[in-house]
Amino acid sequence: MSGAHGGSGVTVTVLIADDHPIVRDGVKGMLATDERIAVIAEAGSGRETVAQVSRHDPDLVLMDLRMPDGDGVSAIGELRRLHPTRPVILVLTTYDTDRDIHSAVDAGADGYVMKALGRDELIAAILDAAAGRNVLTPSATQSLIARRHAPRLTDRETEVLAAIAAGGTNRTVARQLALSEATIKTHLLHVYAKLGVRDRAAAVRVAFERGLL
Repeated sequence: MSGAHGGSGVTVTVLIADDHPIVRDGVKGMLATDERIAVIAEAGSGRETVAQVSRHDPDLVLMDLRMPDGDGVSAIGELRRLHPTRPVILVLTTYDTDRDIHSAVDAGADGYVMKALGRDELIAAILDAAAGRNVLTPSATQSLIARRHAPRLTDRETEVLAAIAAGGTNRTVARQLALSEATIKTHLLHVYAKLGVRDRAAAVRVAFERGLL
């Protein structure tokens, strides 16, 4: 990290990325109580976040996921393309579905915490993330572990399920993929078993939740 800036005792400079000014003000107020952290910039959209990081070079970005003009995941991906190792990106969100967690981590987020955190917990999360320590909510940790050990859908199974999700029937999907209806049914049965569901609606729902589609 950037160390003590000019002897001020600040160890971590932070950019807050959130499209709600009241949230940014609240977070900034909480962080102002700790002299080891200094908020040096704010952003209200994904695109603005990328621009502000280039302008201010913060140690850490607190990144919301739902923002206009380039959401948080897109901003994370762009930041990692432009700046592979810096800044640390700590997601701060109200969303903890498998899809949100996987998308953020796959894009390059370094940590994932919830907006329900209290002041002391948020400060600890920022300092831990800035120091390179693992910062994940229990649900994020569980989700990533589950994904690591979950059975993988094959490319063909994913293709079939995507076609079903788009509204296809066994017959139309079979025609679209140049397969027999019996083969489509077999692929779907394998998908149901891997996802732990009993029907196509549940399979599509779970696949979206897990970021498989």
